[in-house]
Amino acid sequence: MDKIDKLDKKILSILSKNARIPFKDVAAECGVSRAAIHQRVQHLIDNGVITGSGFDVNPKSLGYSTCTYVGINLERGSMYRDVVERLMAVPEIIECHFTTGPYTMLLKLYARDNEQLMDLLNNKLQSIPGVVSTETLISLEQSIKREIPVPMEVEDKKK
Repeated sequence: MDKIDKLDKKILSILSKNARIPFKDVAAECGVSRAAIHQRVQHLIDNGVITGSGFDVNPKSLGYSTCTYVGINLERGSMYRDVVERLMAVPEIIECHFTTGPYTMLLKLYARDNEQLMDLLNNKLQSIPGVVSTETLISLEQSIKREIPVPMEVEDKKK
């Protein structure tokens, strides 16, 4: 991955606050041309610094009122990839992490209600071969959601 300079960081900082901002506005704020912004953003995408773009859809607007985190313990950690493959078939699961600590895996999922959540747990997750146990944590409210901050200082590698 190429080094990220001060201009790249400024662009990332602006876009992380509003990914839909027109490039002409980013260019004006950075004091460079629109073409320079287009080139920089494309370079950041090509180098894997910017990994996606899109819209955040409010799950509640689609009828998913229950946000849940599920800790899963597996018979063996080596079963992780096989279990992930099975979890991919459950569209309500929006995140899956292989973790340290009390769980082998941590999932984030949305359910329409507690009845659907119980069905997901009992008939989808706990029936996967290798799943030994699950622990469910229901989110009552999401208080913070943001991108990682972009540090604006340029690191001096010569020190």
